[in-house]
Amino acid sequence: MSDQSSADIRSRRRFLAGAGVAGAGAVLSAIPAVAGESAKPDPLITEVQDWNRYLGDGIDKRPYGMPSKFEKNVIRRDVSWLTASAESSVNFTPLHELDGIITPSGLCFERHHSGVAEINPADHRLMINGMVEKPLVFTMEDIKRMPRVNKIYFLECAANSGMEWRGAQLNGCQFTHGMVHNVMYTGVRLKTLLDEAGLKPNVKWLMLEGADAAGMNRSLPIEKALGDVILAFAMNGEALRPEQGYPLRAVIPGWEGNLWVKWIRRIEAGDQPWQTREETSKYTDLLANGRSRKHTFIMDAKSVVTNPSPQAPLKYKGRNVLSGFAWSGRGTVKRVDVSMDGGRNWQTARIDGPVLDKSLVRFYVDFDWNGQELMIQSRAMDSTGYMQPTKDELRKVRGVNSIYHNNGIQTWLVRSSGETENVEIG
Repeated sequence: MSDQSSADIRSRRRFLAGAGVAGAGAVLSAIPAVAGESAKPDPLITEVQDWNRYLGDGIDKRPYGMPSKFEKNVIRRDVSWLTASAESSVNFTPLHELDGIITPSGLCFERHHSGVAEINPADHRLMINGMVEKPLVFTMEDIKRMPRVNKIYFLECAANSGMEWRGAQLNGCQFTHGMVHNVMYTGVRLKTLLDEAGLKPNVKWLMLEGADAAGMNRSLPIEKALGDVILAFAMNGEALRPEQGYPLRAVIPGWEGNLWVKWIRRIEAGDQPWQTREETSKYTDLLANGRSRKHTFIMDAKSVVTNPSPQAPLKYKGRNVLSGFAWSGRGTVKRVDVSMDGGRNWQTARIDGPVLDKSLVRFYVDFDWNGQELMIQSRAMDSTGYMQPTKDELRKVRGVNSIYHNNGIQTWLVRSSGETENVEIG
């Protein structure tokens, strides 16, 4: 990248120093030394190691299983100054540490409004009331005896990338884009339960209510409710984790995460939205003219390069693999383009793995790096033909007052040392 291009970087505020970035230069400088010593015996090959010499732990040591101790840094992280308390806060999925499309259950980001509700499933009840022919109460055992489905969907918080509206802020893919995950849900279709209760003809909306201390609630249009919405009791083959809504949560495919009410205990049928706090003072997009967008449920097409990124710098010259995620709440991802020069030239990335409706896809670009500076970007196109916009294109329409629904193209600057930073191009 030229000096002029460097001058185009118009804003950046680093607040996190990635430990991996500090080590990148050392690794690069060590390459010639390692190459020169290639004729010496490698003790890791010629000498017997402890793991060859002694018996390991027996099968009873980890009855549920744990990641290797060498993966201890692969964890959710929070940003302490974002919120006043941990009970009404968020932590972030380490996207740069993952591969494939499935997020491990223990790494799915958390967002709570009053902390995690710990509920004995034997004590949990789901009520359906309001404008129905027959108000009903279901136990978890009732729900698990109904026809069930397995579906893979992404879940994205509407505020994902929200701190980036006014410019580059958070120096880590985990913090700029980590409020998204992708898992297989197991549950029953909401329509199955609604059919049991019998909706009255003039029902247009439902109100979903959680059993947490906030009584978290949102209004849901009946057309969506009768479509692909699931009430899930399992994810990735195991029971929901408490932080993900155990024992029962709503799954609203493609729509903002705030609607996916956790610990769901009540569904009320009505003929208009409830205008709850979460759909009036919160989770609305304030525009430049002072008006707000209403009912912005759908998460538009978006993508991000996870490697390289600020927490995953380039370490080696020569052969490298660029990797990232793309997704769309309107259907499937049709194509992902990647630029190495800040959007001047684009190439189509290779999507590998399943391409599913309202699910993350994994994309790759295999490339050689000679140590030159790079301006890495990605843009997704979905099955409707919608192309992910630049941040400037987004701001021309939406201004900079919003927090939610920022799907603008992300830029990473890779310096000659391999250090990678969150930047914007003017």
